[in-house]
Amino acid sequence: MRPTLFLVSLLLPTLAQAWGNHSPMCYRAFERMPEVANAAPVRAEPLVDFLRDQEAAIARELDAQEAEARARLKNHAPRPEVLRFVPDAGRGDAERRAAFLRALRLSPQSKLALYLQVDPRDPDTTRPAMDASLVTAVRPGAGATQRFVALQPGERVAPLAVLASACDEPDYGLDLNLFDDNPGHPDYGFGPQPFGNPAVAIGSQAPFHMGFFHQGAIFNALAPGFTRSLIELRLMQYAGLAGLAWRSGHAYWGWRFVGLALHHIEDLTQPYHASAAPGASLGYMMWVNLKAGLGAPADRQGLVVLQGNRHFVLEKFQTNWIMDDARQHREGPLEQALRDPSRDARYPAWGAGYARDVVAAEAFAAGPATDAAVVVGAPARFVTDPQLDFAANEARFGPELAHDLQGQRQALQQQVAELLGHFGAHSRNALRGMLREAAQMPR
Repeated sequence: MRPTLFLVSLLLPTLAQAWGNHSPMCYRAFERMPEVANAAPVRAEPLVDFLRDQEAAIARELDAQEAEARARLKNHAPRPEVLRFVPDAGRGDAERRAAFLRALRLSPQSKLALYLQVDPRDPDTTRPAMDASLVTAVRPGAGATQRFVALQPGERVAPLAVLASACDEPDYGLDLNLFDDNPGHPDYGFGPQPFGNPAVAIGSQAPFHMGFFHQGAIFNALAPGFTRSLIELRLMQYAGLAGLAWRSGHAYWGWRFVGLALHHIEDLTQPYHASAAPGASLGYMMWVNLKAGLGAPADRQGLVVLQGNRHFVLEKFQTNWIMDDARQHREGPLEQALRDPSRDARYPAWGAGYARDVVAAEAFAAGPATDAAVVVGAPARFVTDPQLDFAANEARFGPELAHDLQGQRQALQQQVAELLGHFGAHSRNALRGMLREAAQMPR
């Protein structure tokens, strides 16, 4: 019996990205955190320098991670032995880099270039912009807000800038087309894509960026594929590599890898990434699927469109708001929420279950209120008309949405500020935990 699985598989391709551009929010969340603000500048270095210098240690780290994943992570797809990272001093840098990507099971097209995403509050216009194709394998969409500049090997750079830049990087194609039924997949042993549409490229990253950990036993029985989130695998991989890089004198890659890890925590703070359909009950999802099976698919398709529209409206509103504040040097509710250190102590200390039991649980619980805030805070036709597909017409409707929201934003503004308070607190708690774990490991 698979009605719920079929419904939500249609929803996910439009929801594979959670918060749009993470970097502007991470600049605000970390700029006053002592562990980041007071950290000494680090020297930028190409990835191959770290790999060449620490090849044997990286091999041990990745083997330990795989053993832990097999022991601890539910539904883990074991890494094929042929992908194991084996030290080989005789190979060249290009093959060593390719072997590293295979061992992590990241896209072969991953760039991992030397770059920064500039803070929109303080754009350094003296440095020429870097072509996005050198940084991301994903073509920037309409209204993309990222601006990249190149780093030179040996250049000193603030850890805040490295961290905030890397927090957006997992959306640059690192997790695309990795499953056995994706086009051009690299034989990584992940099996069929557990949810999302395998034919839609951006949707193929969904299982690495979403975690439906709290849908309940009935949902899980109807749609067992949705229990296969790979967020915890990516967290383990990146956090472990960050610790190794910090301990071995490669601080730039310590901050870079920890930023990659934090992206996945931050994605889970988005209710549309922790709940299959925040605006619909399980009973309603089953009902519209039953009707579709009997030849009346309109309600099911309407739910698909509305959930996608609401996610896009939330993301568009949040992105426009944070970017406008940054460019105008305004201090408002979003900036205050992102920085607020008093929120951090409301949660338990970072640990192995934090992403699932704390972050995802909170976002799942916030789903109905978030969906309701979008409905009352945005122009009705964007969030209640199942005939209007906002995602498919973003270039056309985006400016209109931004204009129309000016007079209707209070409820949505309050909810977005609350969610970004979660974003900031969980990001800082996770970073503290990863720094602590790195310091406790032997050098």
